[in-house]
Amino acid sequence: MLRASTGQYVTAAVGGESVRAFVPDPLPPKPPLQPDDALAHQLERANVALGRLDGVALSLPSTQLFLYSYVRKEAVLSSQIEGTQSSLSDLMLFELDEAPGVPFDDVIEVSNYVAAMEHGLARIRDGMPLSNRLIREMHALLLDRGRSHGKAPGEFRRSQNWIGGTRPGDARFVPPPQTHVEDCMSALERFLHNDPVRTPALLKSALAHVQFETIHPFLDGNGRLGRLLITMLLCVEGVLREPLLYLSLYFKQHRSRYYELLDSVRRTGDWEEWVAFFAEGVELTAREAFTVAQSLRDLGMADRLRIQALGRIAGSALRVHEALQSRPLATIASMSGSTGLSVPAVTASMSALGALGIVREVTGRKRGRVFEYREYLQLLQA
Repeated sequence: MLRASTGQYVTAAVGGESVRAFVPDPLPPKPPLQPDDALAHQLERANVALGRLDGVALSLPSTQLFLYSYVRKEAVLSSQIEGTQSSLSDLMLFELDEAPGVPFDDVIEVSNYVAAMEHGLARIRDGMPLSNRLIREMHALLLDRGRSHGKAPGEFRRSQNWIGGTRPGDARFVPPPQTHVEDCMSALERFLHNDPVRTPALLKSALAHVQFETIHPFLDGNGRLGRLLITMLLCVEGVLREPLLYLSLYFKQHRSRYYELLDSVRRTGDWEEWVAFFAEGVELTAREAFTVAQSLRDLGMADRLRIQALGRIAGSALRVHEALQSRPLATIASMSGSTGLSVPAVTASMSALGALGIVREVTGRKRGRVFEYREYLQLLQA
């Protein structure tokens, strides 16, 4: 449905030139969305896929073990959209203080993403609402170190930014002037809290993502934070008990269409087409995450059965194997710390797991060796 207006253009003076900056109307859209049968069915399929994904978390031996690695996978994908080159293995090696040849700023940015995500989820579990205060806290962590640390972490911008182009005058899109940011973000916060009207969780996530990206409230990190807020909102709304859904890969694979639809919403108010694209992404991504979770669970159980047949060393090897399911790249020292086992016990366990083909040593060194739970890591990186 095309709408007469989804906002207004205002004139902003930037660097000696005048540009047209877009100030979005508060959500929800007016007139309200009117899903046809096809869109209603797509939203229903997405919600069903989310329900299945939420349910599989209950079948995992340890949801936290799975989440530790899965959250890092999303951090890598979201940061790659912004141009970093780090891989999941790079991040895990960095966390072990073992990241040779990896650009420091790249891996720092991915590590910051993990910190921002974990902080946000912890605050929500402690009862804090998803608010502008929390968004700013997460942004401060996102830009804490690395190449963006000088771009006002944790503060709404006080200058004009733009998207695409080399300057505002040739930009693809110019967000609201800095004088409008506080009001726009306050209106978005009210919408998140169901003011003026309650909005179903999936639809709320779809609308809020576009609004956040349109406001572009920070000097840097808007894309990463905007993608992260989708999952945060689904957790806050009770759709997901754990943060198992991330759309970064879907947006990356359909990048041109993604930007085209954001622009279409701003130009013509065609929210329905965006919501259809978003819901399809949720459905596909939830199905893929469900399959990965099942595969990781099945692999862990199958390997556990093999380890139980080891005899005397099985007890220690099982503890190491369990720890590897959250950190599939590990050193002897890190495994000793996480399992409470002695260095000799971990060394013997790693040797036994290596003999079974469950782990392999990846450095070829005699000291500071790094072991990889290869098949587990391959499933995560698929």
